[in-house]
Parts: sequence; C-alpha cells; structure tokens
Amino acid sequence: MRVAGLGFRTGARLESLRDALAGAEVNALATVADKAADPALRALAEVLGVEIIPVPAERLAGMETLTHSARAWARYRTGSLAEAAALCAAGPGARLVGARAASPDRLAMVAIAERSGA
Repeated sequence: MRVAGLGFRTGARLESLRDALAGAEVNALATVADKAADPALRALAEVLGVEIIPVPAERLAGMETLTHSARAWARYRTGSLAEAAALCAAGPGARLVGARAASPDRLAMVAIAERSGA
C-alpha cells in the first residue's frame, strides 16, 4: 500500500496538490483530519480514484520525520505534516519512500509512505 501524505496551505488549488504529487501512483491520500474535507483535496482524490484518510492531529504528534518544518512543529508537534500523515495512514511498519516534495508554488507538500504486504 502506498499513501501520499499531504500538507497544504489554505487556498491551495487542485493544481498545487497534483503538482506536488508529481504523478506518483498511490492507493490513498492522507492529511490531518481538519483538512480532509478541503475541496482541492477531494477533487484530487476523485481524479485519482482513491480514498482520503483523515488522520487525527494527536496521532501526528511525536512522529519522526525526515524533514523539519517550524510551522508543522508549532501546529502539530511533528517535523512534517505530509510525512507524518503518510506514515500514520499507511499503518504499522510503513516507511517513507523519501522526504517530502513541494509543489512549484510552495502551497502543497507531499510525502509517500509504503507498507509491504498491504
């Protein structure tokens, strides 16, 4: 199972999210629960034909990530919302494929986590 974790700013559009994903093939999208109903995220899920996995903010706290954002740390107590959401949603034993990537407009970040055997 491959999950794309997304962190994005208010006002990010479908194009920002799609650009950050950069064509990666995933089975699901994940983000913090309070962003899961965002219209751009819902549109991306529809285009890709995948589900959105909302991750409660308290599950993100303390997740070890490859990168560190001061903004993510201040709000969620993790180094990267995208990386932490991907790991949480992919489940036990998941690993990051790489560090988060940003859309060219810097409005969205994406990280991919995968779990074998799922």
